[in-house]
Amino acid sequence: MRSFQDQIGRFDALGVRVLAVSVDRPEINQEHRRKLGLTYSLLSDANAETIKRYDLLHAGAGQNGADIARPGEFLVDSSGTIRWVNLTESLAVRLRPEQALRAAQELAR
Repeated sequence: MRSFQDQIGRFDALGVRVLAVSVDRPEINQEHRRKLGLTYSLLSDANAETIKRYDLLHAGAGQNGADIARPGEFLVDSSGTIRWVNLTESLAVRLRPEQALRAAQELAR
């Protein structure tokens, strides 16, 4: 999450709005934002409804067997159409922001 914050100006310049979704409660997300100095939104999906809809639930992979969202990145246009997706099965594998920036640049052409 911090790596995307470090590149937020480049995303802004492309008209890309960065946000994150997790199963954490809103107050936990606010604490994460504060600790990490994030300026983009962290949305709470405590019931994992949206996370399940996008096939991002990693059941039992969190602390004490809690369900969490697996890493996934989406570029969605202003009409709500998903234009690009990056999914991984491993919680340890994260997309580098440069990869998302390249994808956004390609879509803008």
